[in-house]
Amino acid sequence: MITGAQMRAARALLGIDQRQLAALAGLSLPTIQRMESSEGVVRGNVDSLMKLVDALAAGGIELIGEGANSTGGGRGVRLK
Repeated sequence: MITGAQMRAARALLGIDQRQLAALAGLSLPTIQRMESSEGVVRGNVDSLMKLVDALAAGGIELIGEGANSTGGGRGVRLK
């Protein structure tokens, strides 16, 4: 669904810090910190993951999944 690296990249594109992302997603700062420190795909409560993805999408972030059409291949993020 989303990796810790994608979360960090998405925050960088939006120019926000972890605290701001937590507020936008309605999650706690420690939850965001734990998610971002994950190796590979973030694991967690489905509701929390959906809140995170929805908050990023509302900010204009498009997640690029593994195997999706992308000239560089692999996972990533981009602004819509």
